[in-house]
Amino acid sequence: MRGSVDGLGSSAPIGAMLPAVFADDDLAQRFVGGLDEVMAPILNVLDCLPAYFDPALAPADFTRWLAGWVGAETDGSEPEARLRAAVAAAAYLHRVRGTRRGLAEAVRLAFGVEPEISESGAAAWSARPLGPVPGEPRPHLHVSLRLPDPGPADEHRLDALVAAARPAHMPYTVEVTAATAAERTPER
Repeated sequence: MRGSVDGLGSSAPIGAMLPAVFADDDLAQRFVGGLDEVMAPILNVLDCLPAYFDPALAPADFTRWLAGWVGAETDGSEPEARLRAAVAAAAYLHRVRGTRRGLAEAVRLAFGVEPEISESGAAAWSARPLGPVPGEPRPHLHVSLRLPDPGPADEHRLDALVAAARPAHMPYTVEVTAATAAERTPER
């Protein structure tokens, strides 16, 4: 939390900017010294402003605020590393929103696990008109996620994430299951 920081020096002390007649005036120097103490945290934030908008460098509380500002898909329970990754990827995810790749990336960033996505649509090209339409006649999306230690809230969280990141016209289902022992062991 930023605010008053004891002993924080000002990057632009007011006393040095006073006219020469006040340079030796003890009362004037103490008065502006108090103002320096009040202004120092503000000047510090302004001096470091580019770092506040870089999710890798910003303070954690500011990164949470930044997540809401850029529309990152977060719920406030993710670890700090995943929060920073979600904020950094927010602009990219908005560009690919509604696509399979965008949905997979949003789920991977939120849970740290690659989802299994099956969808009813398809694309094909044919030189002949009136060829068969690819995919299934009814649109449907299914997202399955295998977590090392799934909890009751994980399915609800996945449901909310898929509802926000899926194509708007697609009905969907979600499933969260426990990962097998082989899936829990990281590959080297």
